[in-house]
Amino acid sequence: MSLHPSTFEYLKPRQGQLDVMAEMRSATTEYAGLVDQALDEGPDKTYILRRIREIAMWINVALTRLPDGTPR
Repeated sequence: MSLHPSTFEYLKPRQGQLDVMAEMRSATTEYAGLVDQALDEGPDKTYILRRIREIAMWINVALTRLPDGTPR
């Protein structure tokens, strides 16, 4: 499988995508807060919170690109 030529380039989100990104960011922030309150400090908690952050970033990618990497 070849990557789309714009795979590593910035794609400016359209307004509708920005709105969904804001909703997803809010939901992800709320979930991360629940995890932060529920778990004791330590490497497992740090790992989980970092993965939640990573998921938030991948949501943005999924909103702006099709599965083959082409822009939406």
